[in-house]
Amino acid sequence: MKTGERVEALAALGRERVLILDGAMGTQIQDLKLDEEGYRGERFADWPSAIKGNNDILNLTTPEAVKAIHKAYFEAGSDIVETNTFSATSIAQADYGMQDLAPEIAREGARLAREAADEIEAETGTPRGVAGAIGPTNKTLSISPDVNDPGFRDIDFETIRKAYHEQAAAMAEHVDFFLIETVFDTLNAKAAIKALLDLKAETGIDRPIMISGTITDRSGRTLSGQTAEAFWYSVRHARPWAVGLNCALGAEEMRPYIAEIARVADTRIITYPNAGLPNDMGEYDETPDETSGFVGEWAQSGLVNILGGCCGTTPEHIRAIAEAVKGAKPRRPAKRERAMRLSGLEPFELSA
Repeated sequence: MKTGERVEALAALGRERVLILDGAMGTQIQDLKLDEEGYRGERFADWPSAIKGNNDILNLTTPEAVKAIHKAYFEAGSDIVETNTFSATSIAQADYGMQDLAPEIAREGARLAREAADEIEAETGTPRGVAGAIGPTNKTLSISPDVNDPGFRDIDFETIRKAYHEQAAAMAEHVDFFLIETVFDTLNAKAAIKALLDLKAETGIDRPIMISGTITDRSGRTLSGQTAEAFWYSVRHARPWAVGLNCALGAEEMRPYIAEIARVADTRIITYPNAGLPNDMGEYDETPDETSGFVGEWAQSGLVNILGGCCGTTPEHIRAIAEAVKGAKPRRPAKRERAMRLSGLEPFELSA
């Protein structure tokens, strides 16, 4: 099945039921219990700096393990999995001195997910999608890293745009969607959007875009200060295939903000919360039954189109979520009267 056909097939399936996204990659990688040598493999045995924790490098050093994680999520009920490329940009990889390897990491991450999807698709006869995961990087365009100099930025828009363009170009052959995720700074997300639009204009490669922000705490705002509704108005020009929220909060705390976006967005709603809030050890204790109970209610209430899990979620969580939403009707996009809608930190609406 070709990419365009697969997207259409998933869209058709999504008109009948809630689509299932995968769960956390990091949780499954932690279960591998790899040490520094395990991350390095043979290729990077003599790398001059520590690379343990660079999960994306496993696309090159332990590819079969990464592919197995994708297959485990498909077998648990996922319709779409995310590539192991959250940090596959030259900006993020610079922490490990691996910035020149970023395109290869991105390409291999996309290829592994595609292989897993194609194998499951062949076995089941049903479409299995791959979303090219584009993370926020470890830089921010909206906030100064120097508390004594609010106007200071240690990176600019064009540098981030180029990094995202490089990542997207490397993944494009193997993915069905691009997923700009865990957006804590909307200006960073706009750089990613610009990169994807530029790639389309330059090459003709056209992949639907999904965008997922993150509400950092119970203030109901992103790190750069926007409410959920204002965030939507800021990215709506990208005409995303789906928009929503992930990470940061567990499902119980995230519900009002998903409801806020669902009220205003004229596209699909995607959401994948953490398995609750982290405990004192930074681990996640929410069980599959607990997580699925929360998000199952969202589906029954008509708030969502695509459901999955973020930090702390496992194939067992995804299996429970898939079971919990069986029979639930997918949300219908909001229909709103024509108006001028703008955003700063807050939304602004001027009726026609």
